[in-house]
Amino acid sequence: MKTNVMTVCASIGLMLSVAMVPVAQAAEHHLQYLQPADIQVTALLPAPTEDNSPSTKAELGELHALIIASSSERLARAKWDNDHEDPSLFDTVFDFKLEKFPKTWSLLKMVQNEGDASADVFKEHFHRKRPWAVDPSMPRCDGSSTAHPYRSYPSGHSTLGYSTGYVLAQLLPGQSQAILDRASDYAESRKICGVHYSSDTEASHVLGIYIATKLMADSRFIKLFEDARVELKAAHAKGS
Repeated sequence: MKTNVMTVCASIGLMLSVAMVPVAQAAEHHLQYLQPADIQVTALLPAPTEDNSPSTKAELGELHALIIASSSERLARAKWDNDHEDPSLFDTVFDFKLEKFPKTWSLLKMVQNEGDASADVFKEHFHRKRPWAVDPSMPRCDGSSTAHPYRSYPSGHSTLGYSTGYVLAQLLPGQSQAILDRASDYAESRKICGVHYSSDTEASHVLGIYIATKLMADSRFIKLFEDARVELKAAHAKGS
């Protein structure tokens, strides 16, 4: 189940125009560029379906089928993605490591922070059970007994992929399609891991693009963005 691009764009347009009472910011991460008023829970994302609803049961069935159909190589890649929750997820697209470019890495980590802080607000508000918490027979690749069972919606990993992917695609327009494809593949890994529903990753797509577009409209952020662009061009990074 893939999010329709026009639906994402329409959702973002609605987000940017709706003003509602701001929600409290989650404590684990702290916004540095966005404001709490920018993160409107009831305006940005619809509430997820109930655990015992037909929609959730259908999504659980989809996850079981997806995991069964996944090759051992794809399962291993999903596990790698699970264990690497930072912008290095895009290193597979390039012939270089992003962390070797300090201004670019700092910029992307900044985007990740805004995404983490924003996703936390929704996770705490909706308190949705993860697939394996609803269906104990669900295979999962995270292998953690300490994973929080009530933080399914939206996906933090997927929000990271879509938000940093959007900004990175602007930095390296010649590689934009490969970057955006990788962001989608990274989100798919969350389902193959059995830790998120399709609706979780679709919500992350909307949220991630929203965060990135808000940041790209901030003059403070754009200054750092331009510094990163110069850094990549100076290094003759492919696609810059």
